[in-house]
Amino acid sequence: MSTPASNRAPLTGPSAWHGKDIKDSKRWIRDLPPEVGEEFDAALKGLRGMEWSEIRAEDVWLPSLGELWDDIADELENGCGIVKLRGFPVDRYSEEDLRRLYFAIGTHIGTPVFQNRTGELMRLIRDEGAHVGRTYGETKDEKGSTFLSSYARTLTNGGLRFHTDRTDVVGLLCVRQALAGGVSKLASTPAIHNAILERRPDLLEVLFQDYWRSRFGEEGTTKDGEGTTKETAYPLPIFGLRDGKFTSHYSLTFIEAAQLAPNVPKLTDAQREAIEMLMATAEELCFEMTLEPGDLQLINSHVTYHGRTPFEDNAASGNDRMLMRLWLTMRNNRPLPKGHEILWQDIEAGQPRGGIRQVAG
Repeated sequence: MSTPASNRAPLTGPSAWHGKDIKDSKRWIRDLPPEVGEEFDAALKGLRGMEWSEIRAEDVWLPSLGELWDDIADELENGCGIVKLRGFPVDRYSEEDLRRLYFAIGTHIGTPVFQNRTGELMRLIRDEGAHVGRTYGETKDEKGSTFLSSYARTLTNGGLRFHTDRTDVVGLLCVRQALAGGVSKLASTPAIHNAILERRPDLLEVLFQDYWRSRFGEEGTTKDGEGTTKETAYPLPIFGLRDGKFTSHYSLTFIEAAQLAPNVPKLTDAQREAIEMLMATAEELCFEMTLEPGDLQLINSHVTYHGRTPFEDNAASGNDRMLMRLWLTMRNNRPLPKGHEILWQDIEAGQPRGGIRQVAG
């Protein structure tokens, strides 16, 4: 049973930040030490005979970075929920060696989980062209227009609305940046919660109630979206709270996809108004961050929305945007509210969870 709006209190702590205040803060910035290049070179000598996806933390010794991993994990869970780690030598290595090193770093920070239903552990985020809908999921909306899955939208050069991913932490390593655009946008969900509590507590309560979401493009549908039925959708609140720990899971694309199915309950006027306020408040409280090559952005999905602006590539000049993405489950992760098992599988603190369930066969 949800808490009555009149009994809700503002969320406190460093994760409840406003973009105008945190954008110039150094709290969430970390720098790799100068000697790390030699350690990476040494580590690679032992990794080049391995498939990058088979690398485990014990396979890589990076002595100068031991305390950094704990510091990052603590900042993500108990601090402001975002970290930018600067100085990754992306120009020094081939793409395959970058995969090895980045995946190795991911195993030290957390544990990589699957990003799609066919076992993908690392995704190259870039514009893959016009085929993305056919490859990663598309259907038709009520007006007959093409509706791309959330996964497909990620692989275009279009903007991305504020959302969360199905993982404790999202890691994005910038290898190349676009000629123009592609700016990262971040917003604190505890701060959004507090602003809505102050302005429209009635709508805040709606966000703690179930919204139907589709598994379109994930476990439950075919690539072209056929078979989007009630069995492939699930109800989950946008906001949740347990033992003083907040979480938000939100992607408007999954909510919109569920609305295309005839047997999924339609959004109420209050739910639509709550979403509009959520998005407007996120825009108001966000800040923009341009990732430079060598920057690794890490964000706690439970307390942070992320999005991006559209971008323009120019491959001839080397300005064709490419980021390497990892989804990480964290050893120090928070408890989640009852009912979130439908998405996260395990809701207890400190347990592996998240990612996309695998399809047999």
